[in-house]
Amino acid sequence: MALIVQKYGGTSVANLERIQNVAKRVVKTYDQGHDVVVILSAMAGITDSLIEMAQEITRAPEKRELDVLLATGEQTTAALLAMTLNAMKYPAKSLLGFQAEVITDCTYGNARIMEIGARRIKELLEKRHIVVVAGFQGCDMEGNITTLGRGGSDTSAVAIAAALKADSCEIYTDVNGVYTADPNIVAKARKIDRISYDEMLEMASLGAKVLQIRSVEFAKKYAVPVHVRSSFSDEEGTMVVNEDKSMERLVVSGVTCSKNDARITLIKVPDQPGIAAKIFTPLADAGIIVDMIIQNRHSGKFNDLTFTVPKPDFEKAMELARKTAAEISAEDVLGDNGIAKVSVTGVGMKNHSGVASHMFATLARENINILMISTSEIRISCVIDAKYAELAVRALHTAFGLDKA
Repeated sequence: MALIVQKYGGTSVANLERIQNVAKRVVKTYDQGHDVVVILSAMAGITDSLIEMAQEITRAPEKRELDVLLATGEQTTAALLAMTLNAMKYPAKSLLGFQAEVITDCTYGNARIMEIGARRIKELLEKRHIVVVAGFQGCDMEGNITTLGRGGSDTSAVAIAAALKADSCEIYTDVNGVYTADPNIVAKARKIDRISYDEMLEMASLGAKVLQIRSVEFAKKYAVPVHVRSSFSDEEGTMVVNEDKSMERLVVSGVTCSKNDARITLIKVPDQPGIAAKIFTPLADAGIIVDMIIQNRHSGKFNDLTFTVPKPDFEKAMELARKTAAEISAEDVLGDNGIAKVSVTGVGMKNHSGVASHMFATLARENINILMISTSEIRISCVIDAKYAELAVRALHTAFGLDKA
């Protein structure tokens, strides 16, 4: 007998019929003798509709109250699933985030989990109850309801699995697993059977939307095996696990693309100690994440400094950059939100040479200009014009042999 944590996303619980289908999957696992904890998202579209409702009252809803409102989406699905299971004569209890002792910091809208008590979950499991937990939510040390940000139910599931020392965490979504590329872009994209935590972290941060990045961080830290699979079929999905030697044989595991970045360039920045700190400190204070940074010699004692930020933060980042540029006497600030970041990822890169040159040559053959380059031990990313993003992904998928089984 194993302890299985199952998480179902918004499309899996989009209506009562799908909630009933989820119930059938849950009881199938339960009938095999396993203990089951179920983490649920809100019904597809509900979170967005709640945000729209709040914004009809005020364009800037108070963040604490917005979290109270948004938490009701998962509360609804948790109660409905528990009702369904009880109607099927299976013992089930629903718990909200605070009842499951999901303790977070007080960053409303994007709280981070500090600890999970899970005492009530364990008590119910000992009585052979199916425990249904509302995902995406917790509470801070003062008892205020908090939410974990977009994709937060994934984080809830893996964190609870870690706290319970579960044998596995199954993430059910509307796709069959993790693919070598987005199947909507690459017709020949293939499902990956096994992928390492590090590869999944890179791919999640670079545009792969199957798993939320913080959930992968939890899984890696606590060695929780994660099985990504579809709630609409019985097909085996993708296991996200510790790296093994067989993974290194494949140089590139996947190609990803993100259009969620913008580029900012400061022209003729004085080449002096402390200048970079003056540029990036205001961005950090504003909570803006800076990704790629490139500095080039302009002329004399000046440099050009280019960096990328999330597209939603572009206008604020440009405002801060212009203010800093005036303070340090930089010549100009240029912005571009029409870019894409295309990346190749694979643990096999650690032991193979020539990956970068092959990537650059492939893009050159398609007449795609590279604007910026960033690398890690298992990833190479290039910033290009957004209009070439899909072409680049398809070309790289073919060039690295991922079209073939």
